[in-house]
Amino acid sequence: MPDVEMAKATDKKEDKKDEKKDDKKPEPKPEPPTPTQEIKANIALIDRAINDLETRFTHRVLRSLTALRKRINDKVLRDAIEENYPKDSVVKNSLLSWLPPAPPAEQSMEVDASSEANATAPLPPLKPTSDPVPEAEIYFRLLIIHHLHTSKDTYSKSIELSHETVDKMQSMNRRSMDPIAAKIWFAVERSYELGGELADARPMFLAAQRTASLRHDDDTQASLINRLLRGYLHYNLYDQADKLVSKTTFPASASNPQYARYHYFLGRIKAVQLNYTAAHTNLQQAIRRAPAAKTAPGFYQAVHKLFVIVELLMGDIPDRSLFRHPVLEKALSAYFDIVKAVRTGSLSEFQSTLNKHAVQFEADKTYTLIVRLRQNVIKTGIRRLSLSYSRISLRDICLKLHLDSEEDAEYIVGKAIRDGVIEGRIVHEKGWMECGSQKDGYGSEASEVFGRRIGYCLDLHNESVKAMRYPLNAHRKELAAAQDAREREKELAKEIQEGDLDDDEGLGDY
Repeated sequence: MPDVEMAKATDKKEDKKDEKKDDKKPEPKPEPPTPTQEIKANIALIDRAINDLETRFTHRVLRSLTALRKRINDKVLRDAIEENYPKDSVVKNSLLSWLPPAPPAEQSMEVDASSEANATAPLPPLKPTSDPVPEAEIYFRLLIIHHLHTSKDTYSKSIELSHETVDKMQSMNRRSMDPIAAKIWFAVERSYELGGELADARPMFLAAQRTASLRHDDDTQASLINRLLRGYLHYNLYDQADKLVSKTTFPASASNPQYARYHYFLGRIKAVQLNYTAAHTNLQQAIRRAPAAKTAPGFYQAVHKLFVIVELLMGDIPDRSLFRHPVLEKALSAYFDIVKAVRTGSLSEFQSTLNKHAVQFEADKTYTLIVRLRQNVIKTGIRRLSLSYSRISLRDICLKLHLDSEEDAEYIVGKAIRDGVIEGRIVHEKGWMECGSQKDGYGSEASEVFGRRIGYCLDLHNESVKAMRYPLNAHRKELAAAQDAREREKELAKEIQEGDLDDDEGLGDY
């Protein structure tokens, strides 16, 4: 009998284990929402943002714009507009007029699908009886403009829709529309750029920037300043871009992507103006504030291309690990060749590399900056020669650096000695250069480097303190606790003075 009971008990335990295993089976993952469902959910969030006066819901909708606009097409936009607007809506007809009509085959398929659904599935949700908030219409127009950018045949149509959207936006004059308006201005600029008419949009951007500044609309103001700077730099109008920067104040509450663009444009302006230290600082800020490399690879590559050239112009050599980054490895291959030529101080290698990748450098708008590196290559070569030789003739310098004549070599060596690149002197009578002892690493240059590092650390600390969040009214709890402690101390002191407490109180029999 005990053996039988033990066998039954073990069988029950095995059954329970099997049940637990069945319970632990992974549940099927829910299917991601379709683009139409996502747009409908976004419209609901926009409506909630207007009713609750919470702009964070609108910002949540706009954060999904980049991924959503890659999934939309004519059918998705038509279905989304049909689901969110009543049948006889004027706004609905206006939005559908910018999209091609549905093909007859698609209409017949919809009729067949609806008849089958009526026979098997429950009734579909009722269509809305009234139009959604005006911000929803502007959001739909934003999606349609981005959709029109996907084909060259619709570039002119996107410019017309952009004009109409801007007029409607300005006539409504709603502050709850400001976050979406900032995205609209980006789409307007993209429409003009694809249509080859970017310069024609500048007066409209300037007028809108003045209006946004007067209304303290930080989102739109930051977007428009970046639009104007990009337009100026597109046509190489660096003086006008510098004047715009000096006469405007970038909003402190702007988002990180807008700040990243602004610092990148500032870095380009300062680099052209030979202010490499300021350009280096701005480009570092752009890299820190930029989105992740896989999220915005184009911007990440453009910033690093300029960053590498600025570092070379400052006399520094970029870290080799930078060129091994998976997003940057292919894009920076030509710049890596330039870095190798500058590092070795070979003028012939630098010139051949420049000629080989000239087309790419001109497309990246870094060709004029790279041409300036010729003097750095020569200085590097002279420094290497000064370390290798205690005395070398100007003729040998001319041959090793591939210079045109001995007069050029004498001028370049004299300038390097005057600038402090090397220590030595030129003996004109005998035609050679005598090299002196090298400087140690504890001069004024080292203190300047330490000063820059300390300043960077202090700026980073201040930005971190500003970015910290503190719970609301948390200090009041600490004040209340301190007040209670002071009252207990006063009561204890009063009792001691009155003699209520004895030294032996509470010791029991001891």
